[in-house]
Order: sequence, then structure tokens, then C-alpha cells
Amino acid sequence: MKRLLSEPLLHFLLLGVALFTGYAYFQQGHERAVSPREVRLTLDDLAQLEMLFESQWRRPPTPEEFAALVENRIREDILYREALALGLDKEDTIVKRRMAQKMKFLADDVAAAREPTNEELRAWFEDHGDQFALPPRISFRHLYFSADRRGGKARDDATTALARLAGEPQDSDLAASLADPFMFQDYYADSTPGEIAREFGPEFAQAIQKLAPGAWQGPVKSGFGWHLIFVDTSIPGRIPTFEEAELDVRTAWLGEQKANAWQKAYAEMRSKYTVLLPVPPDGATPSASETVRSPDARARDGGAPL
Repeated sequence: MKRLLSEPLLHFLLLGVALFTGYAYFQQGHERAVSPREVRLTLDDLAQLEMLFESQWRRPPTPEEFAALVENRIREDILYREALALGLDKEDTIVKRRMAQKMKFLADDVAAAREPTNEELRAWFEDHGDQFALPPRISFRHLYFSADRRGGKARDDATTALARLAGEPQDSDLAASLADPFMFQDYYADSTPGEIAREFGPEFAQAIQKLAPGAWQGPVKSGFGWHLIFVDTSIPGRIPTFEEAELDVRTAWLGEQKANAWQKAYAEMRSKYTVLLPVPPDGATPSASETVRSPDARARDGGAPL
């Protein structure tokens, strides 16, 4: 025993154990005594407060304003810790949604961390070109025949006027003299079917796309009454070139990558959990949640995995 106690190696090991135990004890006491009640702001925290103020107000904060910013930050941190101590974060729907949202943001950031190459974007555009299709555009002038003013004669009056306008240009004085005043425009330039539908209704928009340019045609019905139409130009829809749509293609590609990254991340997280749903008593009508489970899951008693 005397020989063992005189071994330098044993002395070294005992000293190491003592130092480790002492450090752990004092460090634990220090954390208990200081950390839960210590609010520490770094220089970066203070710089961020000042930067946020300048971005909002376009000037640096005064000393009084900066002191208020710091106190607001301290108050927020203290209230957060006190709320956690009281367990206010437990079973709180808003807190759950916020934390779930932050997890999704993390997955999105992973997807956005890599910039696509030009070749990747071109290949993706070849498969998704329809998403960037340019709608047809029509420029036209119309003559309005009001159902409110003319009653049941509005359509017949438009038909009669059409016969008189045969061969007339779109801007002829005769054309203007035959129609009623219209509350909006008489001429619509470079309009898409969606824009025309919002103004006149979907049936009018569909009908006008079938008209050939260069002559008065109609009558065409809208939500306002009847119209004679002179199509000036008609540009068919098309899929743009990659160069025309490159910025939109990049945005759409990144959006798809984020969605895929999120689905993959959630699938990995989801696989770690077993979700138990209540099984209704025999003869009871299954709830909406019950209908989404597999037959094997519904057959288990006392709750079944989803």
C-alpha cells in the first residue's frame, strides 16, 4: 500500500479527479447563481439595435432613444424568461405555430443556400415552360349600346348600326354618332383576356378573342349591354424564350427547391414519431381524423398510429 501511495502516476490521477470535480462544482454553482438572472448584451446586439433604428427612421438614434431601445430589448428578454419559468409556452397555439414556422424557415434557408447554374435553369425551364406562358393580347375599339337606355331594342339597334358601318374605319365619325356614351374607355390597347374579363365579363372576353382584326363585328354582349367591336391587333399567346424569362425562372426554381427541401425535412422529422389518434367506440361514426388513417391503424385499440 505504501508503495502504491508513493506512485507519482496515482498522485497525478487523484489531482486530476480533484481538479475536475472542483471545476464542475464551482461551474455548476456559478451557472445556478448567475446565468438564469443575467441579461447580457454584446456589442453586436447593440449595433443591431442601432442599425434597425436607422433603417426605419433614416437617422441615428439620440442617446435617449438608444437607451430606450436597450431597455426595450432587456425588457423583452426578461419577460421571455419569466414566461418560460411560468410555463406559459406550454400548449400555446401561437407559440407552437411560431416555432413550427421557424423550423420551416430553416429548411427553406438550406434550399436557398445554393445558387443554380445556368444549365440547371435552362433544363428546368424546358420542363416547366408552360408556367411562363405569355397570354394573348388584343387591342380593340368598341361601340356601346345600352340596355338601360334602349331596353329590348339594344341588340337590334347594334345590328342595324353594324350594317351601316360596313367598310368604315374604327375611328370614323359615323361610328361615334351611332353609339351610347360608355362609362369607361372606348379603346383598349394591348389587353389580356383576364383584363378584359374583369372589365366586361368572361363571356365577352371569350367572344372577342374569336374576332378577326380589321372590321366592325358583333354584336357582342357584356355585363353592360351590347357592343360592336373593331379589333385593331391580336397577338397570340406564346411561351417566352429562356432569356426573356430568366429572372422569373430562377425565382420559380428556388421556390420549388424550398418546397422540396421542406417536404424532405418534414418527412425525416415525421418518421421519428408515432402519432396516436383516439378510436371511436363500436358503432360510432368515425370522426374526420379517423377517415384518414389506414384500416390497419383503425383496427388497433386504445389509439392508433397515423
